Amino acid sequence: VQLQASGGGLVQAGGSLRLSCAASGRTFSNYAFGWFRQAPGKEREFVAAMNWRGSSTYYADSVKGRFTVSRDNAKNTVYLQMNSLKPEDTAIYYCAAEYRGYYNTKFDGMDFWGKGTLVTVSS
Repeated sequence: VQLQASGGGLVQAGGSLRLSCAASGRTFSNYAFGWFRQAPGKEREFVAAMNWRGSSTYYADSVKGRFTVSRDNAKNTVYLQMNSLKPEDTAIYYCAAEYRGYYNTKFDGMDFWGKGTLVTVSS
């Protein structure tokens, strides 16, 4: 699976952004997807995930209630809607895919990874 994340940018605190992750190359509906992020000087961390059936989602405590992950199998795209953004959400955001996975919170445990998209939240 080839993954391409997009939608990052500069936004003020309290604002919203929607990230997209377009997938190609394999049967999209067979894959679980995860979003991860890496802030400057920090380790990469898990943000959100959706299982391969699209029936369940899982979030890091730091984004629960503010971020929503969704998928559109017809468009082979996964989304991360980010609301009420905070300066501490500033990071490079990555999407990743796992064949018939569930809630893999380990970036290195995924099967495929895309290049990141930068999100900057100003105070």
